[in-house]
Amino acid sequence: MYKIMSVNAGSSSMKFKLYEMPEEKVLTAGICERIGHDDGIFSITDNEGKKIKKILPIKDHAVAVKLIMDALISNHIIDSLEEIKGVGHRIVQGGPYFSDSALFNKDTEQKIESLIPLAPLHNGPHLIGYRAFKKALPEVGQVAVFDTAFHQTMAPEDYLFPIAPEYYEKYKCRRYGAHGTSHKYLSEIAIKKYLKNKKDTRIITCHIGSGASLAAIKDGKVVLTSMGLTPLGGIMMGTRTGDMDPSVFNYLVSSTGKSAEEIFQEFNKQSGLLGVSQVSNDTRDIENAAHEGNKQAQLAIKMWSLKFSQFLSAYACRLGRVDLIVWSAGIGENASYYRQCVVDECSEYMGLKLDHQKNIETIRGKEGIISSKDSTIPMVVIPTDEEIMIARDTVRLLKL
Repeated sequence: MYKIMSVNAGSSSMKFKLYEMPEEKVLTAGICERIGHDDGIFSITDNEGKKIKKILPIKDHAVAVKLIMDALISNHIIDSLEEIKGVGHRIVQGGPYFSDSALFNKDTEQKIESLIPLAPLHNGPHLIGYRAFKKALPEVGQVAVFDTAFHQTMAPEDYLFPIAPEYYEKYKCRRYGAHGTSHKYLSEIAIKKYLKNKKDTRIITCHIGSGASLAAIKDGKVVLTSMGLTPLGGIMMGTRTGDMDPSVFNYLVSSTGKSAEEIFQEFNKQSGLLGVSQVSNDTRDIENAAHEGNKQAQLAIKMWSLKFSQFLSAYACRLGRVDLIVWSAGIGENASYYRQCVVDECSEYMGLKLDHQKNIETIRGKEGIISSKDSTIPMVVIPTDEEIMIARDTVRLLKL
């Protein structure tokens, strides 16, 4: 038995989960939040499952890693840091370079750094997390697990944009997608458990959180995914616009006097459900406001549902048929009202139908079929687990 750490570092946060392998037993999980602030938040579950939370200064990611390492020992989760044999890191953007996870070395690090312009909110912080763990555990192998790797099976007609070839050849401008680690996990569970490993499987996986993406998957390989060059593309999201007329960007820069960067940040952080509803990016707040008669909240849910349904029908067309639709992530796993709204938009054309009771009950980590028996396509909720995929790839590449 040995321990593997799965890490997801953000600009001001660091989530982690420690596994005992090969049993895949979760020993602890936690997060460092507000890194860089005097009132940072550190939380971890002890070996009895009790959550411990502290508010204290967390100067940088190196301090966060030390907090994690110290807590593992002081809470008797492990006896020695030598028990940790590998660290796997979520990396959002792997560009055209990585179709699989990779051992961290100088070349891997440099390529991830070169892709920061494609994922400015993610790749830089991921590298900070990697370097902090490398300093804390210098003898331990580390692995980069890319959100984009699973989507590298797309054909050129699906990943290229309708622009001059030089923009791809010189600048690698293309569709990369995101949430690939989640989509891969969901497709593996779906094919094995719900489609009984049959040949010629065609499924649509829906990773629907504040950030959201769909993937059309044929025989376990991605045909098309909704996010584009960056996670800004695709369906309408919590704070992101999703796809829309590209000229909106130029028009608003020209008309408002705001800089291109200001508008770009608005499209990323102040649009989507938040921008339309003017209430929140939290679907629960918007749902409550809509039921209370808030017209903007009602409009936000209607727009979101319509755009989602349009992607579902387009992906069904791209696949030719669909054997299963999978719902997952924060909204997909827990927001039964939003699932119903999307299905209502698809019911007449696609013949989708939910079992009302199963849809309401399948939340908070529950897995199961939520479609009615007369639905043309079965629908299932599968809670995602990106961390275990990171742990598995770390074991595989380190040959443990």
